[in-house]
Amino acid sequence: MHHLSPKMKRSMAHSVMILMTLLCLYVSMVSTAPLWLRDAVSPANDPFYIPSAGFENQKPGTILKSRTLSGNSLALLSGLPQNLKAVYQFLYRTTDGLGNATATVTTLMVPNNADPTKLVSYQVAEDAPFIDCAPSYALQKGTSLTGVLPQVEILLMDALLGRGYYVNTADYEGPKSMFTVGAMAGHGVLDSIRAVLASGNQTQLHSDATVQMWGYSGGALATGWAAQLQPSYASELKIVGAAMGGTPVNVNATLNAINGGPFAGLIPAGILGLSHQYDDLAAYINQILLPDKKQEFLDAQNSCLAPLILKYAFKNINSFVSRPDFMADPIATKVITDNIMGKVGAPKIPLFMYHAIHDEVVPMQPAFDMYNSWCSSNSATSIQFVKDELSEHAILAITGAANAMNFLIDGFNNKTAPSGCSTRTTVTSALDPGAIPVFGQLIWDDLKAILGQPIGPNNTF
Repeated sequence: MHHLSPKMKRSMAHSVMILMTLLCLYVSMVSTAPLWLRDAVSPANDPFYIPSAGFENQKPGTILKSRTLSGNSLALLSGLPQNLKAVYQFLYRTTDGLGNATATVTTLMVPNNADPTKLVSYQVAEDAPFIDCAPSYALQKGTSLTGVLPQVEILLMDALLGRGYYVNTADYEGPKSMFTVGAMAGHGVLDSIRAVLASGNQTQLHSDATVQMWGYSGGALATGWAAQLQPSYASELKIVGAAMGGTPVNVNATLNAINGGPFAGLIPAGILGLSHQYDDLAAYINQILLPDKKQEFLDAQNSCLAPLILKYAFKNINSFVSRPDFMADPIATKVITDNIMGKVGAPKIPLFMYHAIHDEVVPMQPAFDMYNSWCSSNSATSIQFVKDELSEHAILAITGAANAMNFLIDGFNNKTAPSGCSTRTTVTSALDPGAIPVFGQLIWDDLKAILGQPIGPNNTF
């Protein structure tokens, strides 16, 4: 690819993005069809989400309840029945951001011809302070709850399943939907891995399976916190690597970047998510909200990502409160500071990080500063950071996927990650070495899945 002109590279990159976008749109359209996939009970009304008395006495990661989803299918993966071997859900004990015991749900997808020695924990960008946006429910209910970015992630999960990997996705925000609470997310991910690794009598997943993590945007927030907390919180887990893109390191940096723009809805969503963990922040926000704007602001805690974006697009969120510098208050500052990623120590596993230089939602500089901080630590082992010139936030979820996938494949193939830290800049990740074959296989696997063919390796079409 090095002999191609920048113009040709951009043209090829756009072709890849168009193909992936068309797949996303098709999935969105067909996902509205079958009624038998739409009878899921919302978490607020589903007793499965409620732990039995005394669950607090169990160890983090303990399975409290389990169930198998009928049809071996998930609505968001396609409106047509997905041909998976099985889909399991587990209620498990975990820990919130303040150290309190809580319980949440994780979903484990098992492909046909699955490899029980390989598990990917994929963190969906839930990006909402509303329990009905939790992956365990939204994956069953359908696309009306979510939006375009989750459709991209569904295609990526399909590609992982197509390689025979078990795929785990946790409700890492917990039962109170603590969006942007870093420790809650990290604990939720790590304990979900503990839970599914203990499920072998049902799922055949090996208890010593090799584990890797992947997440983009809000999913990268959870992935990054899990990676940095793993040495102290779950040191026994055999996690060999993590890929994270568009990583929100400092919530305040994101809030400042998006106010008044198309993604302004993430501001009330993030603040309310934090308020669900921190009572003093909730009281403070309630005090400064203007009476005529209060309900509109609070409506964000009853919306998922797509409605949030539509409802608050281009609004100045500072106009909702009595002081424009409301995040400078000591209460808000402490909460934001406590949830800055990178302050609790560097991960001890190899990392692949990718970020758009011109990311309009999650500024790149805080992520790059964290990379440099981690790399200056003695505990930093191997971190690759790729800066993408052409992509923006949502686009990199597509164009950066092949590099992330290749990183995971190398990890499962026991290929030693480069020692130390490295950074490079690319015109577009979509045309990096090894990307095109991965995109080709990904598109092929997704088309088979959409058409109801068995999802998993060694299946004919």
